Amino acid sequence: MDASNAAYLSYMLLVIILLISGLFFTLKLYFSIKKDYLASKAIADKYSPLKSEFEDMSEKLEATTIENNEIIERYRGILDIDAAIKEKVTELEVVIERKNHTINEVTGEIESLRSQYKEKREVFNTLVKEAAIYDETIQLAEIAFYKPHFDYDTSEKFKDEIKRVKEQQKSLIKQDRACTWNSNWIVGGSAAKGKAMQKRLVKMALRAFNGECDTSIANARWNNMNSLLERLNKSRDALNKFNATTSVYITDTYLQLKIKELKLHNEYKIKIQEEKEEQAALRQQIREEASLQKEIDLADKEELKYQKLLEKAQREAEKSAGDKLDAVNGKIAELTKELENAHSKNERAKSMAQQTKRGHVYVISNVGSFGENVYKIGMTRRLEPLDRVKELGDASVPFLFDIHAMIYSDDAPALESALHKEFSEHRLNLVNFRKEFFNVDLKRIEARVHDLDVKAEFILTAEAQHYRESVSIRSQRKDVTEKTSILDSMPEAI
Repeated sequence: MDASNAAYLSYMLLVIILLISGLFFTLKLYFSIKKDYLASKAIADKYSPLKSEFEDMSEKLEATTIENNEIIERYRGILDIDAAIKEKVTELEVVIERKNHTINEVTGEIESLRSQYKEKREVFNTLVKEAAIYDETIQLAEIAFYKPHFDYDTSEKFKDEIKRVKEQQKSLIKQDRACTWNSNWIVGGSAAKGKAMQKRLVKMALRAFNGECDTSIANARWNNMNSLLERLNKSRDALNKFNATTSVYITDTYLQLKIKELKLHNEYKIKIQEEKEEQAALRQQIREEASLQKEIDLADKEELKYQKLLEKAQREAEKSAGDKLDAVNGKIAELTKELENAHSKNERAKSMAQQTKRGHVYVISNVGSFGENVYKIGMTRRLEPLDRVKELGDASVPFLFDIHAMIYSDDAPALESALHKEFSEHRLNLVNFRKEFFNVDLKRIEARVHDLDVKAEFILTAEAQHYRESVSIRSQRKDVTEKTSILDSMPEAI
């Protein structure tokens, strides 16, 4: 075979090989595509229902989108409200900022005014206090409690001390120690004239100051002592300031003596009042003792009367017989009993007169006069203690007292004192302890009495008959008045 044929064969062989290779790859690609197709078809068949559902959802989405667009178009004005709200919020924030700024300014002004008011209020209070020293009619002046400085037991001792203080004042004046002054004054070239003028100025200063002191002493009362004491100090300071150009000054020693005189005069008045009250208490005791003696005399007469009647009946019995004797014996029995009662009463009265500690401690109230939970705890030595309660409910109070307890005691003053001490903090009158009224629960009084091992019966409810009847009558009158006024206010015709 020649070379051309060999080349041709080689070429054809190559072509055949290429064709076979192409066919092989084509077949392989075919089967691969077919496989993928079959797999895709299987997947498509598997998810075919989902596709249908997806298509349905797509249709619904499209319908919903159209509906939403219609709604948006229909309510476009309402949807724009967010933008309007934001715009208004922005405007309001600006307004609020301005208002806050204004509030801060006003708050600053208020604080400034408060500060100014506080300062002016302090000045006002100071002026009121200073004015109150000289004008006691000012009701804003504070009433401070005056504490006694002296402990003299009689008014006479106060008088003696006042006299001694005044003598000390005179001595200071004579010794030229009541005032100080400049001894080097010269008037018209004369030292003697200067000294004479200073003497006159001293007399004028002391006369003015003494006049102020005398006025204070004359007007001294329980409720103005502190203001009067302050007035004396200010009066001395004012005179010293006025006389500063002439160097005339009232000394502290003289001022303190005048202050002591004022205090002594005030406490002298208080002591006189206490002595009056003590005398009144003594007179009350004398009246009670006299009343007790009167009861003794009456008991003596009553016992003597029944003794005579009994003796007379006994003489009649000696002359009687039968039914008459029985009647006389009955009369004798009655008279014997009456005589025993009279004798017992007489002995009791004499015993109480001899042993002055025996008596009754009473607990009484007067709701109409003093209100609820106010009780008087007192003592009486009278044979008939109710007479004392009746006296207390006389014309001095509008209603009668109710008795909650009437306690007999062999040492009535001690029992009364123990109860007063127990409830001392509940006294209505914290100045005069002879006023025996206490604002305390009645059960506490009863408990304390029992704690003292004293047998006593308590009536816890206050009858207050006259008071409650008066309240009822007043209420009825008010109802009638209100009904009448309502009728009067109604027109006759409409």
